[in-house]
Amino acid sequence: MAYKSINTSSAVAKPIKDDDDSYVDYFYDNPGALPGTLDLEPDAPPPEIVLIDYCETAATRSKLANPQEAAAYLDTESVSWVDMLGLGNNETWQQMGEVFDLHLMAQEDVVNVPQRPKVVDYENHILIIAWMVMVKPNSDNFHKEQVSFILGKHYLLTVQEEPDYDCFGPVRDRIRKGQGTIRKHGADYLAYTLLDSIIDGFFPVLEVYGERIEELEDEVVVHPTRKTLEKIYKIRRELLTLRRAIWPQRDAINTLIRDSSDLISPEVRVYLRDCYDHTVQVMDMVETYRELSSGLMDVYLSSVGNKMNEIMKLLTVMSSIFIPLTFVVGVYGMNFNTEKSPLNMPELNWYFGYPLCWTLMLTIASGLVYFFWRRGWFENSSVKDD
Repeated sequence: MAYKSINTSSAVAKPIKDDDDSYVDYFYDNPGALPGTLDLEPDAPPPEIVLIDYCETAATRSKLANPQEAAAYLDTESVSWVDMLGLGNNETWQQMGEVFDLHLMAQEDVVNVPQRPKVVDYENHILIIAWMVMVKPNSDNFHKEQVSFILGKHYLLTVQEEPDYDCFGPVRDRIRKGQGTIRKHGADYLAYTLLDSIIDGFFPVLEVYGERIEELEDEVVVHPTRKTLEKIYKIRRELLTLRRAIWPQRDAINTLIRDSSDLISPEVRVYLRDCYDHTVQVMDMVETYRELSSGLMDVYLSSVGNKMNEIMKLLTVMSSIFIPLTFVVGVYGMNFNTEKSPLNMPELNWYFGYPLCWTLMLTIASGLVYFFWRRGWFENSSVKDD
C-alpha cells in the first residue's frame, strides 16, 4: 500500500493509495494547518476495542462498546492492554483523548497515517509509532501498516491502522495461558513484547525476498527477458520500502533504551537492547538483499550483452561461410563469350561444369566450418528466442 500526499479542502493533506505498491510518502500537513488537526472520515465506522486485563494470577478479555468503559481499568494495579482495531472517527477520538488524557499532538500522530517511526515522551505517557509488515497470504508481497503505542503507568493502548492483520496472536496466547513471564511484569514489558513481535515479523518477509532473489539469479543467468528486468525493479522498490520502515524503527527503539523515562524500568531496557539487536539484524539483511538486487541488474545487463554477442557471432559465422560462395556464384554469373577467346571462362562449356562448381562451393563451405570449429567459435553459441 503506497501513499501520496495531495492538497484537499481540509486542513490536513490526505494520503491516497497508489497502484504500484512500491513506496510510501509520509503524511504532512498543508501549510498553515492548525496543529493537532485529525484527518478522519466523518462517516467512518467505530473501531473494535478489545481489553485484555491481567495480573500474575489471572487474565480477562472483553470487548468495549466505547472508550469510556476502559476508564475503570487504567488506575488499577493490573496491566490493561486496550487494543483498538481501526482508526475510527472524530467522536471516538474525542472520547479517547478524555479517557487516556492524550496530548492533541499524540492523537494527530496516531490518526494521520503514515507517520515516521518515532518515540515521543509526554508528561504522563509515551507515544511509540512503529511499522508492522506481514507476508500476504498466497502472495510474494507483504502487507504494511502503522501501529501506534501509548504507554502509561499501568496500561498500554495500541491502535492498528488495519483491523484484519497483526502479528500479536502469540502474545495474546501467552497472556491467556500464563506462559512465560509476561504476566509477572508491567505495561512496559508488554510494550517491549509487542515491539519485538513487530521486529520479528520482518524476518518471514525477508525470507520470501531471499527466495525471490535466488530464483531471479537463475533466471538472469539462464534466460533473461524484459519481464526479468521488471521483476528486479519491483524487488528493489519493495526493499526500499522495507528499509524506510526499519531504519527509523531502530532509532526509535534506541530512544527508548537511552531516555530515562519512569514508565520504562531498567529491567525492560535490557530486553529492549535485544530488540535493538534484532532490528540491526533486519537492517543488515535488507541492505544485503538491496546489494544483491543491484548486482542482479549488472548481471542482467551482462547476460543481455553476452546474448547479443552470441547472436552477432552466429551471424558472423554464417556470413563468413557465404561470402566466398557468393564470390564464386558472382564470378560464374558474369556474361562470357567463349567463342571470342578461350580465356573467357572455358569451364562454362565443360560437360561437368555445374557439378564441379557445386563441389567447389561445398568444399569451401566445409573447410570454413571445420576452420571455425577448430578455433572454438561454435562453443556456447546456442541462441534461444524469448
